[in-house]
Amino acid sequence: MPHLPSVVIVGRPNVGKSTLFNAIVGTRRAIVGDEPGITRDRIYGEAQHRGRKFELIDTGGIVHGDDALIPREILRQARVALESADYVIFLVDGRTELTAADRDLARMLRQLGKPVALAVNKIDSPRRADLTHEFHELGFEHLFPVSAEHHLGIEELLDHVTAGFPQQPPAPEAQPNKIKVAIIGRPNVGKSTLLNTLTGKQRAIVSPVAGTTRDAVDESVVRDGIEYVFVDTAGIRRKGKTHLMAEKLSVVMARRHLRMANVAVLVLDATEGVLALDATIAGYAHEEGRAVVLCVNKWDAAPEKNRKKFLEQIQDRLKFLDYAPVAFVSARTGHGTRALFSLIRKGFEGASQRVGTGELNRFVELLRWEYQPRIKYLTQASVRPPTFVVFTAGPGKLHFSAERYLANRLRERFGFPGAPLVIKTKRA
Repeated sequence: MPHLPSVVIVGRPNVGKSTLFNAIVGTRRAIVGDEPGITRDRIYGEAQHRGRKFELIDTGGIVHGDDALIPREILRQARVALESADYVIFLVDGRTELTAADRDLARMLRQLGKPVALAVNKIDSPRRADLTHEFHELGFEHLFPVSAEHHLGIEELLDHVTAGFPQQPPAPEAQPNKIKVAIIGRPNVGKSTLLNTLTGKQRAIVSPVAGTTRDAVDESVVRDGIEYVFVDTAGIRRKGKTHLMAEKLSVVMARRHLRMANVAVLVLDATEGVLALDATIAGYAHEEGRAVVLCVNKWDAAPEKNRKKFLEQIQDRLKFLDYAPVAFVSARTGHGTRALFSLIRKGFEGASQRVGTGELNRFVELLRWEYQPRIKYLTQASVRPPTFVVFTAGPGKLHFSAERYLANRLRERFGFPGAPLVIKTKRA
């Protein structure tokens, strides 16, 4: 295998290096928290940008000249990574003034002689972008305002950093051999019963009392050569908690599970209909960019078994999940649950689907586009979720209705079953 170009992220403690690492690699490899200096050792990941693969290294927070044992070891580890780096991303905190540690680190990087991109982090609005100019005094030509937390400005940064890296022809999408699945939903909709039915194991605690799931549960099932891994569905500890607390915890746990999963199975209760908390949890799955399958459980106990009416209720209250397939099941009896494996797989494949730039621009030529600004060309930047960059002839973002129209036409032409589509705008 050819040697991958190496990109090293450096910066003083708590400027957001691990958050940027996770945003670029697309996984939660690095531990992220508010406590300075959480990352001590080098953390490696493999990333790809516009067909250019590279190794990404997250270093510990460097405090130059600190004699304490851990900072000294961090500096030593960082130097090892820097010496073999093809490019360095020097990350600073855009919400604070320059510090002596920033200046010391800048001096060290200039002496190293490696190409450096200065990324000013935590710039999450155009107003804040005006604050980046003072960072030019660090002496680096290439400066990029970014928000690692909100994934803003990262594409422009990577366009620059990877410009000289070799581009590899897109490989055909491999068949997945492992899909991580999060079963999410509000308390007492039957998540644990569904997990037991899908895995054929009585591992999760099942009880009619809301909020009884306690133990960490990771279960795997192999179907047609695919391993379906149901991620940790634990979390709500009853212990006298109020119903309100159980609801709050269901949201917290749904968010945690979503971070670890490829596909979310959102369980709804057919006997109660679609409630506000269902919409809240569904919103998190959509915002996280996960493929979604809607599972209407307890259909055998539904007072009115009218699928059309229930689907209308879903369309009315979960409008933003119009791409998600719906399965009507009974986790208790197992009826309809086998179909979930096929829907999960299709959702994963839809989220992993990639369309070439040439094909997309042929699609644009035939598109009946009546919005402003005009589309000059279109490219797909990433998968899971499928993310498209629209290059326009004029300034400004596409209106929401224009984005929705474009997403609908992309689905009609290319599919993307079960997956949300993300559309970003750039002036050409």
